[in-house]
Amino acid sequence: MPQLDFELACTDNHSKARAGKITTDHGEIETPIFMPVGTVGSVKAVTQHQLNNDINAQIILGNTYHLYLRPGVDVLQAAGGLHKFIGWHKPILTDSGGYQVFSLAANRKITEEGVVFQSHIDGSKHLFSPESVMDIERNIGADIMMAFDECPSAGSEYKYVHNSMQLTHRWLDRCIKRFNETPDKYGYTQNLFPIVQGGIFKDLRTASAEFVASKNAVGNAIGGLSVGEPEDKMYEFTELCCNILPTNKPRYLMGVGTPWNILEGIALGVDMFDCVMPTRNGRNGMLFTTKGIINIRNKKWATDFSVIDDGFNCATSNYYSKAYLRHLFIANEILALQIASIHNLSFYLWLVKTARKHILQGSFNSFKNEMIPVLKQRL
Repeated sequence: MPQLDFELACTDNHSKARAGKITTDHGEIETPIFMPVGTVGSVKAVTQHQLNNDINAQIILGNTYHLYLRPGVDVLQAAGGLHKFIGWHKPILTDSGGYQVFSLAANRKITEEGVVFQSHIDGSKHLFSPESVMDIERNIGADIMMAFDECPSAGSEYKYVHNSMQLTHRWLDRCIKRFNETPDKYGYTQNLFPIVQGGIFKDLRTASAEFVASKNAVGNAIGGLSVGEPEDKMYEFTELCCNILPTNKPRYLMGVGTPWNILEGIALGVDMFDCVMPTRNGRNGMLFTTKGIINIRNKKWATDFSVIDDGFNCATSNYYSKAYLRHLFIANEILALQIASIHNLSFYLWLVKTARKHILQGSFNSFKNEMIPVLKQRL
């Protein structure tokens, strides 16, 4: 079966922003794209019907660590893979679990073989190795599988990041070997993306990006730049990686970020983004809008009967008022979480779609420069 295909349609004249199209067996993805995070096979507070019809998501994420623990690989295999299990018929990308293992620092041990960790659910011990993670991701049934990596925390010393990067590279070779030894599952093509690491050290990032580029994968990811480093460093090292990673393959900046982070990342040549921020912040009453950031719990919205956001076309954002949504949050109604999550995700998808339109029209840079100050302001 054919591998994932990437067609580059246009590059902006005044930046490195790109408009393209990724083709998988589960459908096409127009880039730049934002991917809602469905960690355990569910984008929190949002149904698959809403993802498809209201938010217009083109691809979602699942997480290997969480899906391995619950519902378990046996259940997913019996269902015929994650797509059938959750009723989602568009592409799915799975993170390898490397970031979750990184976040479990107190409950894991890293060795050459892999990572022994304790489940956050019941304390049971498990081993993730490059080989076992490839097998798990195959069985989950992702269209795009991420290689197993180690993600050093922000502020890690040079020696640690250097050794971690080399370990990630050795693990990548093992991932590729196992991936090539095993067949696609469930009758469609699965694809492997390596991950660039190296912290915020220029020589390490350069070495890692060159190593990853040399593997000639169908797409590449940039990891370890959403773990607490300053924004200017995120942009600097994203640009460094994009300058090295091949132009004819999609580039995925993992775990990023705010709406302005995404526009800056697009300007640097990134094609794919994911982040829990739109849903997590939405559930806490923070709304990203075309006019700025709203804390909907503030009393100032109690009698504001204007719609949540009339700056883009969204049935939810154009229908419910700020006053009503505030009331739902203050009353602890579950509907508040759903409306806020749908709004934020719809806004993120609108933002990347509009960025794409401006790239194709040759006006992306001016659009970005006009939008970012607006997006950052608190209303």
